[in-house]
Amino acid sequence: MILSTSQPYWCPYPGYFYKIALSDVCVLLDQVQFPRGMTWINRNRFKNDQGTLWLTIPVWKKGLGLQQIDRVRICHEGRWATKHLKSLMTAYAHAPYIGQHADFLEKLFLAKMPYLVQLNIDTIHYLAAQLQIKTQIRLQSELQVTTQGHQLLIDLCKKTGAAHYLAQRQAHKYLDPRIFEDAGVELTLFNPPTLIYPQLWGPFIANLSVFDLFLNCGLQSVRIFWQAAAALGA
Repeated sequence: MILSTSQPYWCPYPGYFYKIALSDVCVLLDQVQFPRGMTWINRNRFKNDQGTLWLTIPVWKKGLGLQQIDRVRICHEGRWATKHLKSLMTAYAHAPYIGQHADFLEKLFLAKMPYLVQLNIDTIHYLAAQLQIKTQIRLQSELQVTTQGHQLLIDLCKKTGAAHYLAQRQAHKYLDPRIFEDAGVELTLFNPPTLIYPQLWGPFIANLSVFDLFLNCGLQSVRIFWQAAAALGA
């Protein structure tokens, strides 16, 4: 069995879902530390007529010190949610498949979920289902594994019965293959493909949120995604 792990990103890019698709089980690390600086956990990139459109979900941090991801609360002060929704709807007003996802996007911004992790997990499940990914997605908190570093990854493999741990190749500088080998786990690295597809607004921008793919390509998104996944052995 192949295990992968990911922090619960908000509206992730296609490469995030390739790692999930190549795995039997993907564990979302909801009990590791929320980064102090900029992070994909509460921001991502879309596209408008000016180029890259960054959207950030504001969260409470001041005076709270180091927080686990599952304890980070969304700040619902102000009108950012309606502004974000309007920005997306304006940016993709001419996208041929905006109507297929408008209801979910409205819920995404207007539901006022208290915790960021709830918002992100709902979005990840929605997008994985749209991509027809059958991988089992579990939470670190469900598995009750609270170790850190390499030991966290080894313990998650043991908990799930995985003999293989999958990571993107760029993570190799943080991972020691000898530690995995000593634990009886095979470390496998891969490079996700960069999808090229029709986009609005001028020159192509790679690795935007996978919503950009869906809003522009509709059901063809699944074919585009899995054709590239086939080359990776998914």
